[in-house]
Amino acid sequence: MAPVVTAVMGALGPLLGKIADLLAGECSRLKGVRREIRSLQSEFKGMHGALNKYARLEDPDDQVKEWVSLVRELAYDTEDLFDKFVHRLSKGGDDEGFKEFFRKTARRLKMLGARRGIANQIDDLKLRIKQVKELKTSYKLDDVASSNPGQATVDPRLAALFAEGSHLVGIDGPIDELARSMLEEESNHHRRVLSIVGFGGLGKTTLANEVYRKIQGRFDCHAFVSVSQKPDTKKIIKDLISQVSCKDEFTKDLESWVEKKSIGKLRELLQDKRYLLIIDDIWSILAWNAINCAFPENNSSSRIITTTRILEVASSCCPARDDQIYQMKPLSDNHSGRLFFNRIFGPDEICPDMLIEVSNTILKKCGGLPLAIISITCLLANRPRVKEEWEKVKRSIGSDLDGNHSLEGMKNILSMSYNDLPPNLKTVLLHLSNFPEDYVIDRERLVRQWIAEGFISEERGRSCQEVTESYFYELINKSLVQQVDIRHDGKVRACRVHDMMLELIISKSIEENFITVVNGSQTVWGNSQCSIRRLSIQDIDQELASVLAKKDLSNLRSLVITASRCIKHLPSLTKFETLRVLDFQACRGLEVYDMDGIENLFQLKYLSFRRTDIKELPSGIVMLHDLEMLDLRGTTIKDLPARIVQLTKQQHVLPGNHVWKIPIGIGNMTNLREISDFDITTSSVGAVKELGSLINLKVLHVRFRVKGAESQECKSHAEMFHSSLCKLGSYKLQSVHIYGGTSYLFELLDFWSPLPSYLQRFEMGTDCCLSKLPKWITPGLTSLAYLDINLSVITEEALVILESCLHYFLWHFVPARSIKTGLFCKAEDFNV
Repeated sequence: MAPVVTAVMGALGPLLGKIADLLAGECSRLKGVRREIRSLQSEFKGMHGALNKYARLEDPDDQVKEWVSLVRELAYDTEDLFDKFVHRLSKGGDDEGFKEFFRKTARRLKMLGARRGIANQIDDLKLRIKQVKELKTSYKLDDVASSNPGQATVDPRLAALFAEGSHLVGIDGPIDELARSMLEEESNHHRRVLSIVGFGGLGKTTLANEVYRKIQGRFDCHAFVSVSQKPDTKKIIKDLISQVSCKDEFTKDLESWVEKKSIGKLRELLQDKRYLLIIDDIWSILAWNAINCAFPENNSSSRIITTTRILEVASSCCPARDDQIYQMKPLSDNHSGRLFFNRIFGPDEICPDMLIEVSNTILKKCGGLPLAIISITCLLANRPRVKEEWEKVKRSIGSDLDGNHSLEGMKNILSMSYNDLPPNLKTVLLHLSNFPEDYVIDRERLVRQWIAEGFISEERGRSCQEVTESYFYELINKSLVQQVDIRHDGKVRACRVHDMMLELIISKSIEENFITVVNGSQTVWGNSQCSIRRLSIQDIDQELASVLAKKDLSNLRSLVITASRCIKHLPSLTKFETLRVLDFQACRGLEVYDMDGIENLFQLKYLSFRRTDIKELPSGIVMLHDLEMLDLRGTTIKDLPARIVQLTKQQHVLPGNHVWKIPIGIGNMTNLREISDFDITTSSVGAVKELGSLINLKVLHVRFRVKGAESQECKSHAEMFHSSLCKLGSYKLQSVHIYGGTSYLFELLDFWSPLPSYLQRFEMGTDCCLSKLPKWITPGLTSLAYLDINLSVITEEALVILESCLHYFLWHFVPARSIKTGLFCKAEDFNV
């Protein structure tokens, strides 16, 4: 069973950070307040330490779970109390953070008697903390943490090791392919490694074992060992010795050998032999390095096959050029169907027509995962062959993961990957239950929500954004999510979660009161004693809406809607006063939804109206002083309100289908990282000048109207834009896209200085053509990865420059001309 501290660790992290901010502010200088806040900090740090111990329990009992649940709710309520208290004092007017806020309002705190108010609230918290501590003592949880050894469990991989070949489906091709690869001889006969990597339950162990069976006779000695999540290196080495040795003197005193001697003996045994070793289920690079030193690099064409769920581990196992990483893929629809129907009906009986549709739906949910197909066929084998019964199984797969013995093996396999994660990665993985089956989750949408929720903190030498990106890629590295599309810069555009892993994530979310998923008949409201903290609406009707309307949503932190048409059932925004994330993406009918009260969402950091039919921003949006992300892409909103520049914490402003004027005062929004589709020529020259003040800007997409291109006004805009761009080039600018433009503008850009050293991408529209390569494109642009420009002629000198500084580029000939020069790249690399 998985540890139960995932969500509460995610709750305590932001709270401890907020308490530190309070202590740093001038509020803490008021008599008695600093002492009270320090007391709270000490208490929650103690709880954090206890939770770290409980995180190591393999099978926590109900008392541990109950205590953890109380700590989680206490942490959430404490953070909400501080947020509301600060907001009440600021009256929604200040937006400069805790330190600046308390510096300005300390005197008013005294005058209003606010110290007494917070003291009373803290007294209530201290009472709850006392009750939690007494319960911990009463339950003797410290004794549990020190004595719990975990229950002995059956190794879920054993069945894969002894599967009959006649029962296997869809792996004949890979077996033959990998067997041939392993037997290929090279001129130097050095040792080679094959690493099989993939999602839990895909059949990595089965495939490795079948290749092992097929080729073991071609080797002098062979062995198969499993490493597992908690490897015992000494035991693994001794197991290998006992399998490869035929001499009694190597095994009679084996148990008394120390680890160093065991490794030396194994190297001695293997040194002059052609050996075949299967090292199954490796979970870390450290574990591989610990045992790899026992395998000598002889010249006998020895082979090692490893299996792992982690791409980074697979790469570590295969450093040599001739080593091979084989990524397991799910079964095809055809093979999935064969496995499913053969196990239920046998090879001689066909599926009744009435069960075909529901069978196909179940198979789709299994997603080509052999373990899932086998587990569910075991579940169906005990049910009558009646459509209604099979429909019940289909609907209850998620809940059955927790209580049905037929699915226990699958849950154990999937849970191994979950349990191996550190608490911070468990938190962001649970967040994926916001999205329904087969949903393609945009990477940027995901990581920005993680930041807005407070899941991520800066680490030494890395920004919050960089840490968040690393979490996303670590989920891919550990095969917990599947990447979808890779962009020109090598970044993954989006991801998808396997249906069975999603069922496990939802099960954990319910257990930890992390996210409440409203999804038609599959909705589970969770513990009625706990507040709803996060809400994902994926499918809702009038009946569910009336149930939702009766729920207390005052403590809701995020609301994500993925149902296309559900707005008429949504409760009023006035119910959501503690929201950090509000995501309406692709929600239709939004123009009829009452946005009154949006100004009261004082904690809102992420707001998305993307691909909705909203036509005008609610006026109250300018009061959202904590807002960091505003996504209006795919909307018909024509302009931003002038007072939007008061939202100085904004980092991303992503506009709709209309081109906007740059708002006057944008220079105050120095936290902006990304702005798009602002029109330079219809904006004031002063506003264009202010762009140069955006010291954190990384992405700039602007448009130039070419009408009256040679007018003095247009030239003034071009000159001011060039001036601002030069300033931005000395900051953090990474991507520039200029739609339209004039020859005068691009003449100015020839003198772009200083060199934009962080620039990764530059694009220009098709309205303007350059006669030569811009002077600023030089080998010094070491970060430039993508260039899209229009050239009327291309010279050999230009090609040499491009070759020296670019990984990938496009050019357009206008008009196309023949060039007699040796090209250094393939024709398909170019858009002509």
